[in-house]
Amino acid sequence: MKPGARRQTPVFAIPAIIAIATLIGLVGGLVGDGAADLVSWLALGSCLVTIGWSLRKRA
Repeated sequence: MKPGARRQTPVFAIPAIIAIATLIGLVGGLVGDGAADLVSWLALGSCLVTIGWSLRKRA
């Protein structure tokens, strides 16, 4: 590895987690009812909170 090169795993870990949470939320909302709706809201809401937190830090 070159001296200035960084590993790509830390760079893509958080976006991968957000993508997985989004998929869980979307699939849970489509196929489930009751508790699955709650999981869907929490999973999709966590993505929105992450986006808001990221934008807040930049402002």
